[in-house]
Amino acid sequence: MMKENVLKILTIALLIFGQFSYAQDTRIKKAELKYDQFNYMDAIERYEALVEDGTADAEVLKKLGNSHYLNANYEEASKWYAQLLETPQNDFEPDYYYRYAQSLKSLQKYAESDIWMEKFIATSKADGRAAKYAAKKNYLQKITANTGNFEVMLAPFNTKSSDFAPSFYKKGVVFSSARDTGVVSRNIHNWNNDSFLNLYRADSTTENSFSVSKLSKKLNTKAHESSSVFTKDGETMYFTRNNYNKGFSRDEKGVSRLKIYRASLIDGEWKKTVELPFNGASYSVAHPALNKAEDKLFFASDMPGTFGESDIYYVDLLADGSFGDPKNLGADINTEGRETFPFVTDSDVLYFSSDGHPGLGGLDVFAVNLAEGQLSDFINLAPPLNTDEDDFSFIIDENTGKGFFASNRPNGVGGDDIYMFTTVIPINFECNQSLVGVVKNKTTMELLTNADVQVLDANGKVLGKTVSDQNGEFEIMMSCNKAELTVIGIKTDFKEDQSSFLLSGNETLVTLLLEPNKMLVEKGDDLADYLDLPIIYFDFDKSNIRLDAQNQLQKVIAYMKQYPQVNIAIGSHTDSRANDTYNKNLSERRAQATKNYIISKGISASRLTAKGYGETQLTNGCDNTTNCSETEHDLNRRSEFIIVKK
Repeated sequence: MMKENVLKILTIALLIFGQFSYAQDTRIKKAELKYDQFNYMDAIERYEALVEDGTADAEVLKKLGNSHYLNANYEEASKWYAQLLETPQNDFEPDYYYRYAQSLKSLQKYAESDIWMEKFIATSKADGRAAKYAAKKNYLQKITANTGNFEVMLAPFNTKSSDFAPSFYKKGVVFSSARDTGVVSRNIHNWNNDSFLNLYRADSTTENSFSVSKLSKKLNTKAHESSSVFTKDGETMYFTRNNYNKGFSRDEKGVSRLKIYRASLIDGEWKKTVELPFNGASYSVAHPALNKAEDKLFFASDMPGTFGESDIYYVDLLADGSFGDPKNLGADINTEGRETFPFVTDSDVLYFSSDGHPGLGGLDVFAVNLAEGQLSDFINLAPPLNTDEDDFSFIIDENTGKGFFASNRPNGVGGDDIYMFTTVIPINFECNQSLVGVVKNKTTMELLTNADVQVLDANGKVLGKTVSDQNGEFEIMMSCNKAELTVIGIKTDFKEDQSSFLLSGNETLVTLLLEPNKMLVEKGDDLADYLDLPIIYFDFDKSNIRLDAQNQLQKVIAYMKQYPQVNIAIGSHTDSRANDTYNKNLSERRAQATKNYIISKGISASRLTAKGYGETQLTNGCDNTTNCSETEHDLNRRSEFIIVKK
């Protein structure tokens, strides 16, 4: 009897557990369905309910983090990603390291973000984003250097709904808004079918006042309409809309993808709306932009062949009204992340938003000069235009320096708001390239800090210089140069190392290996021997410091700065040509010129003496009675640096 009761209890428990498991499985499937349909807000509610009930496995945490991340709610995203990365699972897709790092960056937790970015780089050797971050670890300093190029203010026509995607039209802008739907939409790149966007126009009445109205009652439908661009004559527009024709058309996941349409202005109304032939039912095509000649249409898409979540493409607009094949702008611009909202100026500058390039977090606005052909040489527009939130759909009038963009930064009016800006400092697209490298001890391979690094051209002219940082790393920015250059590393107690190189692309990488100098310097020694200095030459009958001599004197200066207890006696020598008295005076001038140059670089005059020896200490037999070559005479026109106090 007891056995039968136990069996009944176990059977009931199993039935209850089975029913619970079935219900739980059904809830998970419903949440996944909303997630797969990009209905992230509903998915978040369902996944968070599962977490509250104790179903917080890795898959749930992943999709919770992603749902918030793709809604630009980076604080919540970071919370769920943190929980995910604390689970026992240790084989996460590298993209979760990246998204967590990006979310932390949006919270201005840069040091913590860098830790996770390093993990992403270590596990993502083939990911273009990893390579870009690894090559630009000092990106924050570069962004900081461009801070303040714009003055930004909130546009006066925002509402509590989302407003974004401005485009120039007549004396104002056309933009997308959910203001009349009663529903706050999410960013255009995270659309779902629960909120509907229409196109509005804001016509400027005064400098900062606008009159707002719907662009067209016929053009706006029950689908989303957004991100438009107009031809200069105002007769044709391209815009984004869901796959919609008297109803939504959906793909196999139930998603109505985005398409670009064209409409014509006829008798004051936008008519003849047709979709472009390169749209697709299984991928999105959105955010059109025209170049000045109006023979190229740029757009964002996740069509087959895309590097990441969305890439920038363009098509040729042919003279007969047809379209060329879509062309991807390539891996310099596009990453495994999101590249979206292109805008092209009359001078062929492409502005776009990305979360795949090193930035401040979320989507940042970048600029690249298409006319230069160096697509890897682009600029982050920096604060106050870029923030740690999403900043996107940037447009600018190059004649006035004024423009608009959208952002979901705090203290706005709605979810996304449109901002106006004025250019304070124009973007400098002068071709620049950087030399990036590291200085190491050749014997131990330890990193060397505070090493002097210089770049010289073929004539010995210094093109740039810096000092290696605490990680032994350095970077020198230079104007584009196709000639062979030389980089030199100098550090006291080490022999210098140099390397010839050609600048390539946006960055060139070098490693300098400095060999320790084993010889000990003592009082009475010539510092030139210790530092392995070539002879400090002077031109015939001259006492000015030659360019190559200046470069060599940097070693003496660096040594004296590192060892402030050392005093040096400078001795200057001439060859035997000219009479003895003249040579004595010339050498005095040379010694004094050498001393003055070293003093000018920050060395106290009290630590230096200078004396000219004329031709009294020749290094060879080239005296007044001997016929010597120019090269032989050169050996006597020199300076010495004798240690007199240590």
